[in-house]
Amino acid sequence: MLAIDRQKLILELLRTSGSLRTAETAGLLDVTDETVRKDFEVLERRGMLLRIHGGASKPERIREDQPFTERQAVRRSEKQAIAKLAAKRIQPNETIFLDASSTALTLTRYLPEVPLTVLTNAMNVVAALADRSQIDLICTGGVYEARSRSFIGVIADKSLHRYNINRLFFSGNGLHLERGVSERNSRQAAFKERVIACAQDVVLLADHTKLGQKSAFFFGKTTSLSCLITDAAADPEFVMELEGMGVEVLKG
Repeated sequence: MLAIDRQKLILELLRTSGSLRTAETAGLLDVTDETVRKDFEVLERRGMLLRIHGGASKPERIREDQPFTERQAVRRSEKQAIAKLAAKRIQPNETIFLDASSTALTLTRYLPEVPLTVLTNAMNVVAALADRSQIDLICTGGVYEARSRSFIGVIADKSLHRYNINRLFFSGNGLHLERGVSERNSRQAAFKERVIACAQDVVLLADHTKLGQKSAFFFGKTTSLSCLITDAAADPEFVMELEGMGVEVLKG
């Protein structure tokens, strides 16, 4: 079977089921898992599907307000590459803020073994760093939002002004050159807007699928970013335009 015919079948299967597992798809098409993974990569570059851990899903699934556990499983290798680069930016004795994104949670695995103050509104970040003796761990408090496992609201907002935040590491659902960074959740967007205003180094962690995208609520201008850390598949033209706006871009 030619690759183009095989990929058409993959898209038909995806339309029917909403998601595919690599091994099951390989069995149906009578090809190897590696062949299916390569087909998934080709179709993802065309925007026709999204690779997830162990398979693929329709593009619109990642643009929904997914529960944290689902978001955590998507694009793991890209998140790891982004997190490793982000960790190299951190200096001893800094105060950093980690938001409630799955990429920021991945960053907790790679934080340098140096004295740090970590401020966060994310329960998962608190749990991940609870046993790190060199880290002063501070949670904003506030109203708990179960879907994102994070705190938001007035209490969370007010706590930000007590700290000198050297670096903010955060994510969003999209980065548009003209409109800026956007988020699907209005309360998360409002909170992140306030964190950006309090931070010196504003670092967006976003894989290539989010570049050029727009979501429901814009909360940060493109020019408010100090740096974008993305993955190797980022569109070179988009990167060049962003750098032309004065934003540093690092690719993992």
